Amino acid sequence: MFTADLLAGQTAIITGGGTGLGLATAQRFASLGANVVLASRTELHLADGAAAIEAAVPGAPVLTVVTDVRNPEDVDAMVSEAVSRFGRVDILINNAAGNFVCKAEDLSPNGWNAVINIVLNGSFYCSRAVGRHMIANGHGGTIVSILANYVWTGSAGTIHSAAAKAGVLSMTQTLAVEWAQHKIRVNAVAPGPIESPGAAKQLWASEADVARITDMVPLKRWGKPSEVADAVTFLVSPLSNYITGDVLTIDGAAWLGRGTFGFVS
Repeated sequence: MFTADLLAGQTAIITGGGTGLGLATAQRFASLGANVVLASRTELHLADGAAAIEAAVPGAPVLTVVTDVRNPEDVDAMVSEAVSRFGRVDILINNAAGNFVCKAEDLSPNGWNAVINIVLNGSFYCSRAVGRHMIANGHGGTIVSILANYVWTGSAGTIHSAAAKAGVLSMTQTLAVEWAQHKIRVNAVAPGPIESPGAAKQLWASEADVARITDMVPLKRWGKPSEVADAVTFLVSPLSNYITGDVLTIDGAAWLGRGTFGFVS
């Protein structure tokens, strides 16, 4: 169990922080004493996210900033606003994402670029902006990016997302080496099937799809957003001070056991 003051006084930026995994992580950080900065393109998501945090952790310091992570100027302005409000940034969670199921041969250039620009380019722009701040101030910090368990294996229908997240994985490993001298740790988590209404609309629309995916998970259940938030919290906390450049998979072993003979129950 994390102590209530684990992140006391630290400031965390969570992109895509108004909904889903981003909001679950923001709520967990707020409950542990962090100042929380929610970044999203959608004002309604930010308002709802801030209200959810206030309901769960009354009085928690929350800043909302409308930000398009595809735009480096937006990102720079968001980081500046966070620093102006809270004095510094200690944590960045690259969570903003886009995905939809589409065969590779049917994927348009616009569809490809939409996902690449949010996931890969956006994660770089945010990491660069926050990294520059951390380096200039000399206080170090932590960065965690949200990947997916198919980043190593590929997954039919998600070539845009798989390619983008594979790029973020390489970025994570590269920055971990480059920025270790600045006391900046850079890691990632790779969730598998997670209960999320937003993702459900995009990726699995029927009960048959849910049953099929559940059957692929050795633990025979879907993960909870709170379980991803727990893993992210571990990676940004002093409990993981000697971990950098790594990826923590959160999928009930779903990506394993896919050999020739399949899973034996």
